[in-house]
Amino acid sequence: MKTLLVVHHTPSPFMQEMFEAVLSGASDPEIEGVEIVRRPALTVSPSDMLEADGYVLGSPANLGYVSGALKHAFDVCYYPILDSTRGRPFGLYLHGNQGTEGAERAVDAITGGLGWTKAAEYVIASGKPAKADLDACWELGATVAASLME
Repeated sequence: MKTLLVVHHTPSPFMQEMFEAVLSGASDPEIEGVEIVRRPALTVSPSDMLEADGYVLGSPANLGYVSGALKHAFDVCYYPILDSTRGRPFGLYLHGNQGTEGAERAVDAITGGLGWTKAAEYVIASGKPAKADLDACWELGATVAASLME
């Protein structure tokens, strides 16, 4: 069985809605042989990352950058996983009220350094997530999970 690790920082009701939509898509009954593991960004460990076959990352964009929690997750895990996770698929969802470009660049730089493969377009929401945003989160979870099916 493959493992999809959802690393998230979910401090607001809007982030919670997006997180739940991602989980719903990732656990669609048509996706078989993929276990979904959820870890808050402040508690994720290198072994969590090493044991996963793919990743979905979720963060608010605070002042235009990823949350300190997601940054912390990569600070803790980056070097221990650097040579062991290349080529693994990932997806990203962000919520930001004042621009997400810096957060997107940070994730691109980190995942590029790790050699991860972008499996789907990033989902970016501002304000209360609209139905289209939540549908995109569902698709994100489903796409990354389906990419792991054997």
